[in-house]
Amino acid sequence: MKTAVMQPYFFPYIGYFQLLEAVDTFVILDDVNFIKRGWINRNTILLNGEPHLFTIPLDKPSQNKLICETKLHFPAKEREKFLKTIHTAYKKAEQFSAFFGVLERIVLCEHDDITSFIHNSFDEVCAYLALETKIVRSSELEKNNSLKAQDRIIEICKVIGTDLYINPSGGKDLYQPESFEQNGIKLKFIDTNFDAITYNQFGSVFTPHLSFIDVLMFNDKKTIKTLLNQYKLV
Repeated sequence: MKTAVMQPYFFPYIGYFQLLEAVDTFVILDDVNFIKRGWINRNTILLNGEPHLFTIPLDKPSQNKLICETKLHFPAKEREKFLKTIHTAYKKAEQFSAFFGVLERIVLCEHDDITSFIHNSFDEVCAYLALETKIVRSSELEKNNSLKAQDRIIEICKVIGTDLYINPSGGKDLYQPESFEQNGIKLKFIDTNFDAITYNQFGSVFTPHLSFIDVLMFNDKKTIKTLLNQYKLV
């Protein structure tokens, strides 16, 4: 079984979804402390030809709270405002009519905490793209919660019963293959081929590393499947 463990992010860049697509079980790491000024509740879209930062508002976010304890402060008026921004940015994109209804369901869902809100967005995107990855939350697993860092990841892998753990390449300095192997787990890193991830954005110079919303608005499902496979495991 192939497994990945990542903190939840709302419509992150394509590399995150490559990782989700590459595994059998994807674990949302939500029982660790929330990181303020991070990317859990924000990202960038293309608006008027320029990267535009969006933020999902939260209720008194604190690094003293776990992610799963962090609530939204996203009233109906703010949700409609967010959708209006997306509509303005992408109404002329090729796949706008195909995906905007899905995005509306995601943004207007009634979940009031950030983990559930993002988990639901993953479920909706997976259904839209016919991805079969199983998604679970670390806060719902019976495990030793006193463990930290690499030991916590290994513990999650053992609880799930995985034999191959895949991590973003940025974690190469954080994890030791020997420690995973001692627990019967192989460790691999996903290396995105960003040179192969380009597409038409209204005929302008391509702007990379935007929210996955941008990918979904400009590309049909078949093309997205191809883009999701532009990586190698090392």
